[in-house]
Amino acid sequence: MTIYTRVGDTGSTNLLGGTKVPKNDYRIEAYGTIDELNSWLGLIRSQDIDKYDGEVILKLQGLLMTVSSHIADEKKTLTRPAMPDEQDIVWLEKEIDRLEKYIPSLKSFIIPGGDTVVARCHLARSVSRRAERRLVPVIEKVPELNISMKLLNRLSDYLYMLARKLSKNFNCEEKIWNPLL
Repeated sequence: MTIYTRVGDTGSTNLLGGTKVPKNDYRIEAYGTIDELNSWLGLIRSQDIDKYDGEVILKLQGLLMTVSSHIADEKKTLTRPAMPDEQDIVWLEKEIDRLEKYIPSLKSFIIPGGDTVVARCHLARSVSRRAERRLVPVIEKVPELNISMKLLNRLSDYLYMLARKLSKNFNCEEKIWNPLL
C-alpha cells in the first residue's frame, strides 16, 4: 500500500465513510486546523519542558486526534475511540488550576513572546482559537460534537497558562500590553 491516493490531486478528499468533498469543506477546515494545533503541541512537547507538562500535552494530542476523527466521520459510524466527555473537560480545568498556582494574577493582556517555547505556546493558543471558529459550522450540523468546542476553549486557556508558567520557569519577563503607549 502506498501513501498517495491521488484523490487530492483535483482538490477533493474523502471523509470517513467515503463521501468525496472539496478540500475547503467545513469539516476539512475544522479537522485540518485541529491537526495544525496538534502539530504545534508536538513541537511544544519536544522542547525543554518538565515531564508532567509533556504528559499532559500528549494526552491533549490524543484527545485532539479523537475529535478530528469524529469530525471526519460524516456517517457517525465511529464508536472507538470515544469522544471526549465532561470528565476530560474537568480534568483540563484542574490542569489549568494547577498552572495558575505557579504564576501571579494579571489584569492586563500580555504581548506574546519571551522564550521560544513560550512563543510557541502562544501560537498554539491562537491556532486553538481558530480551530474553535472552524468548528462552529460543524456543530451547527452535528450538535453532539459540542464537547469539542469546550475542549478547544479550555485548551486555549491551558496554553495561555502554560505559556505564563514557562515564562516564569525560564525567567522571561512578561511584556504587559499598555494601550496608552
